[in-house]
Amino acid sequence: MILLDLIRAAIKEDMPHGDVTTESLALKPRMGRARLKAKEDIVLSGAMAFEQSMQALEPTCRIKWHFEEGDEILKNQLICTIEGDLVQILKAERVALNFLGHLSGIATHTRRFVKKVAGTKTKILDTRKTTPAFRELEKRAVVHGGGVNHRMNLSTAILIKDNHIAVMGGITNAVNRVREHSHLPIEVEARTLEEVKEAVAMKAHRILLDNMDNEMLKKAVAMVPAEIETEASGNMSLERVHSVAEIGVNYISVGALTHSAPCADVSLIFQWED
Repeated sequence: MILLDLIRAAIKEDMPHGDVTTESLALKPRMGRARLKAKEDIVLSGAMAFEQSMQALEPTCRIKWHFEEGDEILKNQLICTIEGDLVQILKAERVALNFLGHLSGIATHTRRFVKKVAGTKTKILDTRKTTPAFRELEKRAVVHGGGVNHRMNLSTAILIKDNHIAVMGGITNAVNRVREHSHLPIEVEARTLEEVKEAVAMKAHRILLDNMDNEMLKKAVAMVPAEIETEASGNMSLERVHSVAEIGVNYISVGALTHSAPCADVSLIFQWED
C-alpha cells in the first residue's frame, strides 16, 4: 500500500464525517504557525508521512524541517515549523503525530539496540513482525535507527523455519527440495546443535540460531565456518544483546524493534496569536 493511501485511510478513520468539534466553532481560515517539539530524546523517522498528512488537509502549508530522518533530537528541541491555515492543520494534527510518533519510536528503540552492540561486528536486524500495511514505513524507521532490514516479505528471500523442516522431515530434505526450485541463498533455522551441524553440512548461506542461551550460542558459532553467516534470534533484550554480540554472531534479529517500540513523545504547539 502506498503512503498516500495509508494517509487517506487514516484521515477517513479519524474524521469519517468531518471534525465536528472544530467545524462547530465555525472558524474562518486562520493563517499562522505551529511548532513540532520533542518532549524526550528521539531519533527522527516518519517526516514524509507527517508532511503528507498535513498537506492532505492543508495543501498550501509550508514545513521547515530542522533535522533529517535518522538524526538524534534532544528533549525540547524544535523538530520542524509549519506555516499555513491552522484550522486545517489542527484537523490533521493527530494523524500526522500518530505516524511520526510511531515511526520515530521504532527508530529510537532501534538506535538503543545498535548502540548496545557498538564495537562488535554484529548488526541488528528487524523481522516481519510489523503492523499490517505499515511494513515499508516501519522497516525504513529501523534503518533510520541504524538497524538493517531482514527480508522485506516472503517473496524476497528463503528462510527455512521449523515448520518447513517438520513437514519435510528434516533440514537436509528441505534444503534439497528448495534447491530444486530456486537459486536464491538459503537461510536455515536451527534450534539444536545437531541441526546446526546439519545446516553446516548442507552449506546454508546463513544459519538462524533460534532461542539458544549464550552457552549454546558459543558452541553453535564455533561449529559454523567463516563463510556461513550466523544470526541469533529469540529473547533478545537490550540487556542481553551486547553479550550475544561478543560471541561473534553476524546478526541479531529483534522483533521488538517493530512490535514493541514505545511511541516517541512529540507535541505540536499552535501559535494562534500570530
